[in-house]
Amino acid sequence: MPNHVVGDFDSVNIKLLRFYQNNFRIVFHKYNPEKDNTDTDIALKLAIQLKSSNITIMGVLGKRMDHTLANIHILKNALEVGIPCQIQDSYNKIYLIKDNITLAKNKIYGKYISLIPLTTTVEGITLEGFKYPLNNTSLSIGLSLGVSNEIVKDVATIKIKHGILIVIESKD
Repeated sequence: MPNHVVGDFDSVNIKLLRFYQNNFRIVFHKYNPEKDNTDTDIALKLAIQLKSSNITIMGVLGKRMDHTLANIHILKNALEVGIPCQIQDSYNKIYLIKDNITLAKNKIYGKYISLIPLTTTVEGITLEGFKYPLNNTSLSIGLSLGVSNEIVKDVATIKIKHGILIVIESKD
């Protein structure tokens, strides 16, 4: 059960909206449909303002590619304040990194790990424990080199020197 419900509610199922409205413990934040930010952006900023320790965003990888791309980009707001934040659906877990991370093979969301630059260039990428390792490599927007890698050891590391990577853990 959510603590807060945020949005303009222009596309929500009316029965679901009534269900949440009948719960007196939920705080509603209603916005005009003609606004500068998406509902997801507003909800994420509220979660950051409330000093959430971890944020998982669900239901935002739908039919509208413009919204999907914007939702991935707004993860940067949480990254900048140091709050772990990910988008998750049945097939993907998506998050951003700007520092080194370690991944345990038995704890990743799916078989495949894709690395896509969010910034124009991500420099000094080193991958250890992956099927396709990299050593101090740069990835730039427009390259597909980082797509569909796999962890082959119990633990893998992603090291980067500069930039922001989109990390996508995927399963078929």
